Amino acid sequence: MQRHAFRHFDYGLLLLAGVLVAYGGLLIYSASLTAYPDGIAGLSHPVVKQAMFAAFGLTMMAIIAWMDYRVFGQMAPALYALAILILVVVLFLGESAFGSRRWITVGGTQIQASEVAKLLTIIALARFLADRQDQITRVRVFLASLAVAALPAALVMAEPDMGTAIIFGAIWVGMVIMAGARVRHVLILGGFLLAAIPFAALAVLGDYQRDRIALFFNPNSDPLGGGFNILQGEISVGSGGIFGKGLTNGSQTQLDFLQTPATDYIFSVLGEELGLIGALVLLALFTALLFRTLRVASLARDQFGRLLATGITIMILFQVFINIAVNIRLLPVTGIPLPFVSQGGSSLIMLFIALGLLQSVLLRHRQLEF
Repeated sequence: MQRHAFRHFDYGLLLLAGVLVAYGGLLIYSASLTAYPDGIAGLSHPVVKQAMFAAFGLTMMAIIAWMDYRVFGQMAPALYALAILILVVVLFLGESAFGSRRWITVGGTQIQASEVAKLLTIIALARFLADRQDQITRVRVFLASLAVAALPAALVMAEPDMGTAIIFGAIWVGMVIMAGARVRHVLILGGFLLAAIPFAALAVLGDYQRDRIALFFNPNSDPLGGGFNILQGEISVGSGGIFGKGLTNGSQTQLDFLQTPATDYIFSVLGEELGLIGALVLLALFTALLFRTLRVASLARDQFGRLLATGITIMILFQVFINIAVNIRLLPVTGIPLPFVSQGGSSLIMLFIALGLLQSVLLRHRQLEF
């Protein structure tokens, strides 16, 4: 790649991601203060771990950006097979927590299989749709693209992880529309799926998931058990007011009332301690980040790059929406991390790899004009 091509590197996108990680670091520090009252000391502290994951993610982003993203398109079948393999492995050998089996341990490090599978599926789906851009209006090709996303979604649902399965569906919808699928086909399929939800819920959902949905509608039915975290998250967000109680001063957070304050419920920590102003700052950062990712889709000079950027944008957007919606009780608890903000190595590293793919598209979009 020519050296002058690096002038197309989107430093704004990198800066926004870095600010979100730093913002998350502050919240993780506050959320872990009861477990680490002496502050940041040693490599075991969650903030230190998150910083190390971020450094590794940045390194991977640089490597991926230097590579030609079209190479990943050529590798798409193998990458998709890898995604399916790790999702199958986690069902049989994965570690269970909070009622779900989502993690596998490699070299002493926990890896959340669905985080890897999401990005690999986006690459595979982008390649599939780009190769058939003149045939996407055909029902056969339309349904075949659905199958590409449905298989990993079904495996994730079996963990069970309903939230991530929904994200796979949202990614597919956005990418097929961008690829030129008929909106009529999407609406018909959507109507069919909505009609099938009650029957699918009876056939597919386990007792654990049904309990979560029941508690979402009435958390007071078990206020000291399954409904406790739902109620505490709602209290945390609501009690912060406009300006919040101050970092490290949130009562629900510091009294350890939130079950997973550094991951699933980190937005509740933000709402309680930094208030509405802190939440608006976070949303402004995400809005700016998503506009930068959409810019990549608009500048891409080939269909594969355009679809890749679209899928990554939708992945980030829906993770933000679902995480915040869970915290303010618009959706049942799903275990979706807040991108770049929640504690978690798998999510953070895969997000930086996704940004590396976007940067690779930008660095080469001029070359494709010639």
